[in-house]
Amino acid sequence: MAHLTQNPADKERFVCLYPIYINSKKTLAEGRRISAEKAVENPSCTEIRDVLAAAGMNVYMENKIHPREWNRDGQFKGRVRVQIKQADGSPCQEKFSSRECFYFERTLLHVDDISRGKGVPFVVIAGKDVMIYVAEMIPKLKTRTQKSGGGDTSSQQGEGGKKSKKKKK
Repeated sequence: MAHLTQNPADKERFVCLYPIYINSKKTLAEGRRISAEKAVENPSCTEIRDVLAAAGMNVYMENKIHPREWNRDGQFKGRVRVQIKQADGSPCQEKFSSRECFYFERTLLHVDDISRGKGVPFVVIAGKDVMIYVAEMIPKLKTRTQKSGGGDTSSQQGEGGKKSKKKKK
């Protein structure tokens, strides 16, 4: 049980966040870890880093690719590691208080079924509350708002008088 003996402030113990985890264009089978309604369309690693750094978290980027990412383009490269707990075990921020976020996979499980060992009552997702926070904050970034606001002027530029070409005799 390395998690009990290692220091939570070591960089190896930071939670890994790939952009594929919060990408609304990906399916659960392709690696998305939060619901599609809460996810963001094509997030980048730098956007994740900027949001977490603005929240006061200790983050750093690595040049890695998620194993399920079929596109090896530079746009999809990157992994962000974020510190959840300090060296003494206390959370870095209260809104991201735990490494694991427990939630019920099946709502129809009864207490008797759990005690008999029928089914798994919960699924552990590391840093799920961090992922949801990042997915909520990325659309508010200046880079995202500028991209959507500048599209109206370019559509009007293409309209104008066309010259017709006539054949010379």
